[in-house]
Amino acid sequence: MEFFVILIKSLIIGGLLGFATGVGAARMFHAPNTQGLGAFRTLGEMNACEGDPASHFSFGLGFFFNAWASAVGAGAFTQDVTHRVVPNWAAAALLSKNKNIAETMHHPKKMGIAGALIGMVLVAFLNTTAAAIPEALQVTAVAVLVPAATILIEVVMPVLFWLAAIDAGRRTGFWGTLFGGLAQLIMGNAVPGVVLGILIGKGVDDQGWTRITKVILVAAILLFIFSGFFRGFDLEMIESFRLDIPNWLNNLHDVFTVK
Repeated sequence: MEFFVILIKSLIIGGLLGFATGVGAARMFHAPNTQGLGAFRTLGEMNACEGDPASHFSFGLGFFFNAWASAVGAGAFTQDVTHRVVPNWAAAALLSKNKNIAETMHHPKKMGIAGALIGMVLVAFLNTTAAAIPEALQVTAVAVLVPAATILIEVVMPVLFWLAAIDAGRRTGFWGTLFGGLAQLIMGNAVPGVVLGILIGKGVDDQGWTRITKVILVAAILLFIFSGFFRGFDLEMIESFRLDIPNWLNNLHDVFTVK
């Protein structure tokens, strides 16, 4: 009886979650004329898949394993369910029948319906398997799924995004490589940097060096500067060269460090 209660609740929650996610992801492509309802990284990641259904599916699949491991081991969803799995699988389902992104991935109604169906199946699967697996097996499942998902996210996905950036053109490949390398050094994962590089490179290819593309570039540079500072990357880099850290820099870090 408890299993069916979990299943019914999961279908309802998954449908609502998937519908909102699908509509929100599609509406992002119509900003600023229409208010978007998604995350910036979702827009960049979906653009990086370039309307290829296999790319959208494989991208979502990589984060599905991570979400599954979290649901089984910790009993909680990760943000990957809404930000990455549902929107990319909804786009893959629609694009497999029609490659016109304006009529599929950018269509809020179709993305909402596809997202609702995928959300129902996905949430029901995650919740029912998490509830059905004995506690002793949960530890084993996490020990297997988490390393696999980690390799996929930290090794495979950065390479795929980098290859997509290079394939998009010389300018996009340059910015994707530059920002991807910085992101790998500072954040430990090249994907955010490569996505930013793709956005800047394609933006310049399509519009030239307009005010918008310059603002995006400055924002990206500031992102890396602040991210590196608050992660202590500058201190680690100085120490790696066997140099003494200036007192003023240590004092500056101490101002923002909670002790």
